[in-house]
Amino acid sequence: MGRVVVALGGNALLKREQEMTADNQRANARIAAEALAPLCKEHETVITHGNGPQVGMLALQEIAYDEVEEYPLDVLGAETEGMIGYMIEQELGNVLPFEHHLATLLTMVEVDPEDPAFRDPTKFVGQVYSREEAEKEAAEKGWIVKQDGDYWRRVVPSPLPKRIFQIEPIKKLLEADMTVIAAGGGGIPTMYDPDADRKLIGVEAVVDKDRSSSLLAKDLGADFFVIATDAPAVFLGFGTPDQKAIKSATPDALDAYEFPAGSMGPKVEAAQDFVRTTGGRAIICALADVPAAVRGEKGTTVSLDAGSTQFH
Repeated sequence: MGRVVVALGGNALLKREQEMTADNQRANARIAAEALAPLCKEHETVITHGNGPQVGMLALQEIAYDEVEEYPLDVLGAETEGMIGYMIEQELGNVLPFEHHLATLLTMVEVDPEDPAFRDPTKFVGQVYSREEAEKEAAEKGWIVKQDGDYWRRVVPSPLPKRIFQIEPIKKLLEADMTVIAAGGGGIPTMYDPDADRKLIGVEAVVDKDRSSSLLAKDLGADFFVIATDAPAVFLGFGTPDQKAIKSATPDALDAYEFPAGSMGPKVEAAQDFVRTTGGRAIICALADVPAAVRGEKGTTVSLDAGSTQFH
């Protein structure tokens, strides 16, 4: 039995163009649970997940209800960890044996107040505005806004994860043969108040899910770090007639290629970092292919002993 961390992409609970209803998210959680159940039976498994659409939905609800001040991003992150974790946990429980125990853990992730990301926020959150509306919101609420295509949106920092505070409870749950759902949405962003002694506070930021999942996998000594996305593998020349799916490669070999910064790039970087640090195996694959990808049959495997780059 090995130890596996599986990072579910945002599409695991909400497909592109789907309405953000509870029924849709529940149906997608059921699909994810059926794909991951075989893995949970065979390995010590930790599941992480995205939360971008769900945080955006809660933020819009907060704006619509103006009787109280809007909740900060760290609180919205905690809400979505509970909501999504509940759905995944319940659907996994419906397909796994009754005696297979599950636990969802609210997970705080420490970030550095000196992280350069705080000087240049880049992560778009919330609804779209005209330039005039965005500048008005920014003036009233102290936001930073930037252009996003034809519209303007709020941007927040995306600092690197520094520490996962709940790492020891996660280890103990795994040692007790439980499947754990943790670090949802990259974890709840927190930092120590620079002006106080050991006072932990929430942060208006978003931590990248794949980077947090990579840190979690490293800290747990995972044998496999799996990034489940909507693509069956990492492609060269994706979307062109000459596209090729990578079957296996070393982290250094992947340095020779460029991958889109807004999609596959961070996933490849997270996989490279995990392999270089631990010597374990990182896998990027489609959700339905996770069990087969861990066996080396599908997806892209990144490892130190991959040899020359192989293609499907």
